[in-house]
Amino acid sequence: MTPAINQCTHMCLFCWRYQGFTEKELKEFDNPKYILDKSIEAQRKLITGFKGDDRCDQIKWKEANNPNMVACSLSGEPTLYPKLGDFFNECHKRGMTTFLVTNGTNPEALANLDPLPTQLYVSIVAPNEEIYKKLCSPLISDGWDRINQTLELLPSLDTRTVIRHTLVQDWNMKDKYIGEYGRLDRKASPVFIEPKGYVFVGSSRKRMTLSNMPSHDAVRDFEHKLVDNLVYEFAMEKLASKVVLLTKKPNTARIVKQG
Repeated sequence: MTPAINQCTHMCLFCWRYQGFTEKELKEFDNPKYILDKSIEAQRKLITGFKGDDRCDQIKWKEANNPNMVACSLSGEPTLYPKLGDFFNECHKRGMTTFLVTNGTNPEALANLDPLPTQLYVSIVAPNEEIYKKLCSPLISDGWDRINQTLELLPSLDTRTVIRHTLVQDWNMKDKYIGEYGRLDRKASPVFIEPKGYVFVGSSRKRMTLSNMPSHDAVRDFEHKLVDNLVYEFAMEKLASKVVLLTKKPNTARIVKQG
């Protein structure tokens, strides 16, 4: 879910969401409790038809009607919602685990966010400002500087942090960019680093081609080269999602999840 549907600071070429963003701030916004209640209501409506299917696990269906995890991502930039801390507080009061995915262009919101989410993802999809401007089509003039402010802030935040590199073939995963990614990752010093391949779905098909979707082998190759520049190790991977996870934790076992 997201508390910001039409508001974003980017119009990324690889984004599968609708890209008609013209608003960079929320002028009107809903109460956090209302948003959470309505999100749960929408979840229940979404899955209601599964109950009558003989293949449906009724225990899992009942669990799904009372979600205990909330991920703020999807359309828009969630940190533009001015009551994000109150929203997470409402989630935590209900025993929910919270995840926030941000493009990193709102460091002030992260610095003042209270409480922090259980896990914070920052999407770093460009190794330098030139690629950033071409690939992310920012609607703000100082986006790259603001992203770097977020990276500098990350080590001080008392929560699990993740840097996600969305990799787009022929755009941002060339060998010459590995060192630049490494410098950004060292600045952020996250708990996890997640190289993830772009997938040719949704509205991104209007801006990208199938050839821009890297193979999992290409993502893994990127990960191997990135690790050589960092003090991180391979943790696990999921082939169907074209994603590899790196962690600071030593002696991590190699796990491959199929499907």
